[in-house]
Amino acid sequence: MEIIDVSVPVRPGMAVYPGDPQVTLERVASLAGGDIANISRLALGVHTGTHVDAPVHFIDGAPAVEALPLDVLLGPARVVDLTSADRLDAAAFDGVDLPERVLLKTRNSELWKLDSFAEDFLSLTADAARVLVDAGVRLVGIDYLSIGDEAAHGVLLAADVVPIEGLDLRGVEPGEYELVCAPLKLVGSDGAPARVLLRR
Repeated sequence: MEIIDVSVPVRPGMAVYPGDPQVTLERVASLAGGDIANISRLALGVHTGTHVDAPVHFIDGAPAVEALPLDVLLGPARVVDLTSADRLDAAAFDGVDLPERVLLKTRNSELWKLDSFAEDFLSLTADAARVLVDAGVRLVGIDYLSIGDEAAHGVLLAADVVPIEGLDLRGVEPGEYELVCAPLKLVGSDGAPARVLLRR
């Protein structure tokens, strides 16, 4: 069985969404300094790198990340090739078969070569988000740091669709996979970093 890690490595200096905290990782105890173990401190925003959004990210009083249904985060998924799309609106999904879990491979994946945030990334419009909801999609992933604008987030999160943002799909061929998405269980949080694997 092939296992593909589609998570973005978390490290200081990586691209983060404008306004989000930068990543810091520092050694606070070290063997070299005479301590009994190496111990590090990590600080980052919960929407750093590969992560999931919870409904409370855009809807006050909605469920937080620890309440996400686990059955949505594991199971069959389809990587859909949208690398030729210039816009992720409703028309981009004409004729596209949308299963319960769909990962969108776009030209965004190439943006991971950059350390700075790329303003020209593709994301869903609100009408595209509505197409996914109407098709019965329960989880949608995208290959950069945001699934869409406020309106698109609102459509997805109000329908309990789980967005996975920040996937690295550069080395992934379109097709059928088994998805394993394991976000940190951060109580009360609007999002959580996740390790995401594809198996086939």
